[in-house]
Amino acid sequence: MSKIYDVIILGGGPAGLSAGLYAGRSRLSALIIEKGQDGGQIAITDEIENYPGQVLEGESGPSLTARMTAQSEKFGVERVSDTIKEVSLEGEIKVLKGEKTQYEAKNVIIATGAHPRPIGCKGEKEYASKGVSYCATCDANFFEDLEVYVVGGGDSAVEEALYLTKFARKVTLIHRRNELRAAKSIQEKAFANPKMEFFWDTVVEELYGDEILQGMIVKNVKTGETRKVDADPEDGLFGLFGFIGMIPNTKVFEGIIDMDEIGYIKTDEDMHTNIPGVYAAGDVRVKSLRQVVTAAADGAIAAVQVERSLSDYF
Repeated sequence: MSKIYDVIILGGGPAGLSAGLYAGRSRLSALIIEKGQDGGQIAITDEIENYPGQVLEGESGPSLTARMTAQSEKFGVERVSDTIKEVSLEGEIKVLKGEKTQYEAKNVIIATGAHPRPIGCKGEKEYASKGVSYCATCDANFFEDLEVYVVGGGDSAVEEALYLTKFARKVTLIHRRNELRAAKSIQEKAFANPKMEFFWDTVVEELYGDEILQGMIVKNVKTGETRKVDADPEDGLFGLFGFIGMIPNTKVFEGIIDMDEIGYIKTDEDMHTNIPGVYAAGDVRVKSLRQVVTAAADGAIAAVQVERSLSDYF
């Protein structure tokens, strides 16, 4: 690909789509590269309640994403589906090498987001999609009237556990501490839900089953005691959902861009990284709050910074 864009935006989540919208409205030549589906984490979110201006009657991640995508495309932002494998970000022209072709731009906005952290137990990979899941809205219907276990104690874990109660017969939250980290309002809903139960001070050690997940070994972190949890004989299986945090999608930038010890990209308040012409926005960067509204704001700021860097009147 010989065209040199004003800006290439990596990622089609709220940050990337917001950056595309602002870049397009500024009449910049912009390209969004997304390897999967638009929306990032909100693409698998069943219900959104805290995005300003959302549809009050009911807003889902996919519905909000669809409007964001249409809005960015309205202003002429180009789109391509590809996975970037190698980057060269020094110099005036940034080069991004994908599986399909090579892309060039004067500026790059990294909005690649993050992905779920593994539970970390033996057998997790073997039973992925065979009982183990990281997306309640994707897989909840597979466990209609069955028992389900959720690992985690933060907002996402409790919210997803509550969502699963719409489908499962019983939902048990497994948390390594003796109290939840989720917001009090969310905790109150969980404790009041008759389908919810809790395994405190507990971690999952091992999974087992005959091709599908049928049992697990859990451990009490305070006493060291382990015990087996088997599926109801009439069910023959159960579900295990992991919601214990995220890992930033920054591997391709390791050793090139400044990051923290986890892998989140360091930026200033205007989304500049340590490399001129390279910005980071949304869940991929170091920040105190990772929400749709803050991701959208990051994307807008980054695009405005790009526009100003290309203009003579600033």
